Amino acid sequence: MATLADGANPAIVTWIKVPPAEFDFLDFDEADRLVAAAEGEWRTMILVALRTGMRMGELLGLRWVDVDLSAGRINVRQNFVMGHLGLPKSGKPREIPLGDDVIEALRAHRHERGPLVFCDAAGNYLTAGLLGWPLKRELKRAGLRAIGWHVLRHSFASHLAMRGVPLKVIQELLGHASIVTTMIYSHLAPHVARDAVRVLDRARVPSAAPNSSPPPANPAEVAKNWRKPPCDPVTN
Repeated sequence: MATLADGANPAIVTWIKVPPAEFDFLDFDEADRLVAAAEGEWRTMILVALRTGMRMGELLGLRWVDVDLSAGRINVRQNFVMGHLGLPKSGKPREIPLGDDVIEALRAHRHERGPLVFCDAAGNYLTAGLLGWPLKRELKRAGLRAIGWHVLRHSFASHLAMRGVPLKVIQELLGHASIVTTMIYSHLAPHVARDAVRVLDRARVPSAAPNSSPPPANPAEVAKNWRKPPCDPVTN
């Protein structure tokens, strides 16, 4: 085997750029179609994923003790990944408020099989490997393309951004350790920067200025035109 001579520099390694992972999410209509087509306990799990943005491991580790239906909130305290139970990915718990439809679905879903919200017939943990086919089946019923569970999380954040929710709030709901990760959704909220600049115009309060403000962004058009964001990680 050839070796480098004393004092010789090793060969320069050229790193090949890997194309960024594709960013995908369901638009508002697609999300509604999926929930409408889903059945049984899988409908509840899909709805919770779409309306809370919880990671798959957080859904698998969710316990009834972490769900407060009276107050309308979920406390995300643990994560079940590859058979191991631990803290959420961010390393700390977080609270997610619940909408009325999620509260209603969870009330109807209440069972006595054990402490886990989503579990098998014996009350044991579900595994990530078993979750692929039920989602695929429900997507087929809804006439939608094949996606993974993480796309439901992206859909939650994308819908919030398109509705004008500040990125800082989205970061807290998703449990991102850094706002940098949440910035992958910033392209879905162009109105945020526009409205921020308009604050300066409103501060002047002109006596007779024509209303030249452009109409608010249509979330459906934003979803159509911005399916893929810049080259940022999309796994969080």
